[in-house]
Amino acid sequence: MNLALEEAVKAQRLNEVPIGALIVMNDQVVATGHNLRETEQNATAHAELLAINEACRATGSWRLEDATLYVTLEPCPMCAGAILQSRVKRVVFGAHDPKAGCAGTFMDLLQDDRFNHQCEVTSGVLSKECGRILTAFFRELRNRKKALKKEKALKSAE
Repeated sequence: MNLALEEAVKAQRLNEVPIGALIVMNDQVVATGHNLRETEQNATAHAELLAINEACRATGSWRLEDATLYVTLEPCPMCAGAILQSRVKRVVFGAHDPKAGCAGTFMDLLQDDRFNHQCEVTSGVLSKECGRILTAFFRELRNRKKALKKEKALKSAE
């Protein structure tokens, strides 16, 4: 999870929501990813999807049956769908996402037996550290927005 946090920091440096992911197979990291939605102006540029795409290229297969995906935030519905479609064996995540988490918090797509594949899920790994980086990012974002609003109001008053 520490490596996933390093990926989250990479996203943060780009003013992206700081979420990082990596995929491990046979005790080796085969892929990494961090959010790039703003950078690429692409709604699907989530850390998990970028890592899955890289892992598929690295292994030469869309089936990641022996893979463990580590991610700093609980996967959203889109990422959970990609995780299921790529047959990832296990997902380990840090912070829970009460608004969109689909690994048990908001809903549980990853272990729903109505699908033809389910994942093992381990939650809350380094949750404080994973949550802290997200909280700090959104706090700073709100502060920047307030400062811009205040600056605009001052200019309008002149």
